[in-house]
Amino acid sequence: MENGEHELDEESIFNEAQSIKDSKQRSLYIAKACGKNIELKNRIERFFDSSKEIDAFFSDSVNVIQNSDEIKKIRDIADLSISEEGNYNSELSGIKIGPYNLIERIGDGGYGVVYLAEQRQPIRRIVAIKIVRIGQENQQIIDRFKVERQALAMMNHTNIARIFDAGKTKMGSPYFVMEYVRGMRITDYCEEKSLTLQDRLHLFISICHAIQHAHQKGIIHGDIKPANILVFQQDGVAVPKVIDFGIARVTKPHLFDKSPFNEEFEVIGTPAYMSPEQMEIKGYDVDTRSDIYSLGVLLYELLTGLTPFDSKKMMEMAPAEMRELLRSKKPKLPSEAIKSLKSSDITETAFRRKASPAELIHTLKNDLDYIVSKAIEKDRSLRYETANALAMDVQCYLQNEVILAHPNRWTYSLGKFVRRNRGIFIAYTLVGFLRERKAKQHAIMAEQKEKSLRVIAEKRENLSQAALLISQREYAKADKLIKKVTFRGTSMDEAAVLRSLGEWHAVNMRWDNAVETFNILLKVNHFENEDVSSLDYTEQGVAIVMAGNLKDYEAFRKKTIKKYHETLGSQPDRYLKISLLTPADENTLRSLRSIAIIASEKADEAAKDGAYFEAAWRSMAVALYEFRRANYTEALDYCKKCLNYPVNNEPRDAVVYAIMSLSYSKTLKLDKARKNLKEAERLLKKERDRNVTDKGTPVHGFWFDWALAEIITKEASHKVEELNRKYPEY
Repeated sequence: MENGEHELDEESIFNEAQSIKDSKQRSLYIAKACGKNIELKNRIERFFDSSKEIDAFFSDSVNVIQNSDEIKKIRDIADLSISEEGNYNSELSGIKIGPYNLIERIGDGGYGVVYLAEQRQPIRRIVAIKIVRIGQENQQIIDRFKVERQALAMMNHTNIARIFDAGKTKMGSPYFVMEYVRGMRITDYCEEKSLTLQDRLHLFISICHAIQHAHQKGIIHGDIKPANILVFQQDGVAVPKVIDFGIARVTKPHLFDKSPFNEEFEVIGTPAYMSPEQMEIKGYDVDTRSDIYSLGVLLYELLTGLTPFDSKKMMEMAPAEMRELLRSKKPKLPSEAIKSLKSSDITETAFRRKASPAELIHTLKNDLDYIVSKAIEKDRSLRYETANALAMDVQCYLQNEVILAHPNRWTYSLGKFVRRNRGIFIAYTLVGFLRERKAKQHAIMAEQKEKSLRVIAEKRENLSQAALLISQREYAKADKLIKKVTFRGTSMDEAAVLRSLGEWHAVNMRWDNAVETFNILLKVNHFENEDVSSLDYTEQGVAIVMAGNLKDYEAFRKKTIKKYHETLGSQPDRYLKISLLTPADENTLRSLRSIAIIASEKADEAAKDGAYFEAAWRSMAVALYEFRRANYTEALDYCKKCLNYPVNNEPRDAVVYAIMSLSYSKTLKLDKARKNLKEAERLLKKERDRNVTDKGTPVHGFWFDWALAEIITKEASHKVEELNRKYPEY
């Protein structure tokens, strides 16, 4: 400072600098006002730089944020409410991200903020938008955010919140738009509605199926807890929705550009719901069974209103203390936890479950105690192998059937048999069922029942071991073990074992083995939803053609069309493309017409909703159908539409280029046919040049999508070669 001038304080300098609009003049003023205080100068300039970033982040805003008070508001807004009339909160009024008007802040995680928003074009609806927290846009946070976005994009399940759109702000910060679930956390919903244990268990089964769906897509949720499961009523029925895949882990890294957990492990999650291995400092090998543990904790809480270990006390512990607690201390069984409560608390807990204290304790004892204990075993090899296995045991309990978690004693099995057939047993009692001769006959029946149960137990044991080996990527050992099992019908978790082995054979190009395994899967699996069912058929179809069994494919095609020719489900494009892997006759094409119409309509619907990934796949399937019908112009139109969507998918694009090559070949436009074939072959070569891991897992893309690309590209190549020979002058 020059002599005679007094040094201004930070607030005065900042306020004066704010009034100077020209950035160069402002910088000169700050430098002069701060004099030799370089630290003060840098601090004030950093703030103005930060202000510019935030303005750019909300660059579509009607109210551009220009001062520190407004910046603080957008950072600190919390616990706001929206009126019944739907008026925007004043602090957010006019702020937009893309076509979405922000309404209120409704969620706040470790690195992301969720806003309620209104979309007005091309359709009008209320949505939720998740954006990276301002000031935390480092690369690891961005990578984690992208994993969550991609994970949600892959989900197609009733009980998982859907994603509608995604994009970047002008500053490059990613955001995504998802279904707004206006519900209550599951524990609050159950308590407020005083749901019975049976009703709670039915909700829990739905959640297990949703988590199983995520696991099959290669995603470990990692943060299953009541706050991440919202329940709302739809047509009078309670519907749970799993949300927040913000700390999800990837088990199929080839589906993602990068996983933020691959290089450096972080202990993140909610302590009361975290598995022991999740709490370990070097927990790199966390797998899907960590989610099983969290599901077990959730089940414990739904049944008792408590968590196995006190959540408040855990939050006060140091990480080392929490790890030791989870490693060494065994929690009380649910029935024992209820007994240990104060008398008034037991009464209140039972009342909330529409039971007396004695009834509640009696109901929890044995089966439910055993199910919860198996789910939250410290040793993950002793837990349920899959979420579906846990759901199946809960379902068995509800149906008075033998549960996997219970010690296999014949008296227990017989007791279940009696309860399921109580009316019959009462009738027999009335006519002298307890006479000695009848008692002996019953003993023989019980012995036979025990033998049957032993066979079932042995089958389950083999399947359970196979599932464990698969989770450890010991596919060859699992395949050898599974050959000992006789399949006459199976459950969803057993089907998952077959599916994994079929995929293992396929990625290693053992096509005959893959066909054989998928054949068993399709014969015995009657439990899966349409998403998984259509994938099973897709895998079997391409495996048969890759194996060269064209006669078998004709039979498979007829069976598929007969089963799904009038489907109105969500996957018509899959049934369409797996029925057209080879040229088809007129009857076949006529049978597929209704599916093609549905696929075309759903492609347009998806495009309007901004779901370009689904729109592109559906357009590709319709293009294949139109080509098989010799409608080459329409086929090319659908191919171009597919390529114009703002989403890239290499195997799908390879199929599209191959269809275009075939269509141009049929119209004798050989230059274009060769050009598109070359592009399809380039993408296939790029995939072949990629490495495959030592356990046979493909590094990039779904194997069946690449197999489909290879089938159609090979057909295009033969056609171009044929025309090259026939018309060498072209």
